Amino acid sequence: MRYGQVPGINKPVSRLVQGTLMINSKKLDESFALLDAIYALGCTAFDTAHVYGNGDGERTLGRWVRERGLHDRVVIITKGAHHNQDRNRVTPFDITSDLYDSLARLKLDYVDLYLLHRDDPAVPVGPVVEVLNEHQRAGRIHAFGGSNWAHTRIAAANEYAKAHGLIPFVASSPNFSLAEQFKEPWSGCISIGGARGQEARAWYTQDQVAIFSWSSLAGGFFSGRFTRDNLASFTSGLDGLCVHSYCYEDNFRRFDRARVLAQEKGLTVPQIALAYIFSQPLNLFALVGCNSGDEFRENSAALEVRLTPAEAAWLDLRSETR
Repeated sequence: MRYGQVPGINKPVSRLVQGTLMINSKKLDESFALLDAIYALGCTAFDTAHVYGNGDGERTLGRWVRERGLHDRVVIITKGAHHNQDRNRVTPFDITSDLYDSLARLKLDYVDLYLLHRDDPAVPVGPVVEVLNEHQRAGRIHAFGGSNWAHTRIAAANEYAKAHGLIPFVASSPNFSLAEQFKEPWSGCISIGGARGQEARAWYTQDQVAIFSWSSLAGGFFSGRFTRDNLASFTSGLDGLCVHSYCYEDNFRRFDRARVLAQEKGLTVPQIALAYIFSQPLNLFALVGCNSGDEFRENSAALEVRLTPAEAAWLDLRSETR
């Protein structure tokens, strides 16, 4: 495992971050066994959200942290201020309400990294930065950032923070993967992959705000289960979202090239896909949703692989040679 640092968090943050959509209190023993196995492999960072399982994700993760006595060793990332069907919710009131809910569910006195799950560009950044600083000063959060915030909005928030002597956003969680996200899986998603994300990647390269990239393996696209001729069999759930967002010809060409490189290097296609994003000049932490310790171990091996710029350009269809 490799680790990085995030300003405000005095613990090492594993470069692979385990998501928690698959854990719940109805299968507590299985969920704890999964978290135990992944922690034993060096993972120190776990990602959840106010909306996951209507709060059950946070309750289950918090119970594991408390029963294992790990709060001083692991980094808890949670997210709030997601929109609902009635209104956008990126307001000081909703941020505060969701944070208190999350702390009550986790039964912890602070969250290491608090991310705003969505953005509302119609809302000025000032009040958002002010309320997040208020919670940081109170010790409820140790660091904060935005999930699915455009880099321009994060830049604006940090300019406001600098002008007013406040703590800035130190993290951003957009989608980033070798597979380009052609259609957003859910409303309000931000991706920095593909040609459309070039400007954002350039900004992140210069600024070095920590990126916690979600769907780093494109929702299972690089598993090999999805092929050009079987897409009609995936119609619902997360598989259906993968087809909707990623199963397009350019991505199948990327998959084909990743398979060639994987065979040459003695790796798997998912390992090549992860190596691609870790070979970028970014301060990157990849969110993964492993369902077993063995799967997490395989993904971890990608941290030891560095692709050359020529290999990365070839994988991403920006070059025909490598």
